[in-house]
Amino acid sequence: MIKACIYVSKSYQKPPIFMKISASIKVLMAKLLVLLLLLISNLVEASGELSPYYYEESCPLAEEIVRQVVTEEVYRNPRIAASLLRLHFHDCFVLGCDASILLDDAGDIVSEKNAVPNLNSVRGFNVIDRAKAVLEEACPLTVSCADILAIAARDCVHLRGGPSWEVYLGRKDSLKASLTAANQMIPAPNFTLAQLISNFKAQELDIVDLVTLSGSHTIGRSRCTSFKQRLYTPQIYLELDYHRRYSVFFSTLRSMCPASGRDNALVPLDLKTSRRFDNQYFFNLLRGKGLLQSDNELVSEDPDGEVLSLVWAYASNQELFFKHFAKSMIKMGNINVLTGDEGEVRHNCRYVNKYYH
Repeated sequence: MIKACIYVSKSYQKPPIFMKISASIKVLMAKLLVLLLLLISNLVEASGELSPYYYEESCPLAEEIVRQVVTEEVYRNPRIAASLLRLHFHDCFVLGCDASILLDDAGDIVSEKNAVPNLNSVRGFNVIDRAKAVLEEACPLTVSCADILAIAARDCVHLRGGPSWEVYLGRKDSLKASLTAANQMIPAPNFTLAQLISNFKAQELDIVDLVTLSGSHTIGRSRCTSFKQRLYTPQIYLELDYHRRYSVFFSTLRSMCPASGRDNALVPLDLKTSRRFDNQYFFNLLRGKGLLQSDNELVSEDPDGEVLSLVWAYASNQELFFKHFAKSMIKMGNINVLTGDEGEVRHNCRYVNKYYH
């Protein structure tokens, strides 16, 4: 009886045919998955829509390459994280997310870098150049500069403690730039709430997007010239906040930005956690410590409305802010994108291909 049981047990433990079938099924499933991803990628490219799988076959390491470059740069210089995020924002608000902001003067191209909101202000071009150079070695003429900007913006936010999100890819690079549009479409630091709402609406972004994306001011710095006026000029619209002009906060700002001189001195947008992406920005607004006038407009011009409610919601719930921020970044990254034959993939992000030598 014991021998019989041992015999049955040993026989049961030898399933080589089942093991072979199982292994074959796994290989088959893996091949089918690859084919499916390839099919999805081809269909997306043909349809002109953005997709997280756009480079799955043509450059599978694209996002990893950008992430590696951005990680090295951010750890070397934490301030560059805010610069890369701002670069993506300034690109998308002018003509769309098409990397037009990266173009230098060449031929009939007049660079957007010379626009008032960008001149001596926007940074991070060298990081995009470096990522592009590595990508051109790995996958020549495949990954667009516009997509590099979108990936870099996501990665720098995450590296500073903020949320991550799936970046939809497949943008093509613009064949032109617009200095005029750059001077008109990028919101100014002294915009009123009505101007901000109108500006965002022109990009098909709503009030939630406005408040959420304003939260990017939780990292980075601003030049004194962008907010000095509100330190030394009476604010007729803010009787409620008049006493705050003499608070420690305003005294600190005046010491950093005297009435004359030091216009290009840099001051953290969030004096408390300037290198960390968190919801501290919204606490600052509720305490009257927003740096830019456009920041303070979110609480001073809508005391009982949706805007103030969102500020309170994000101040009390960082997870909600992160969730909405990711959604708004995806939405912003879809503004007037070029796909298919509408643009090109540049050899060098600073020049359209016909001017690149």
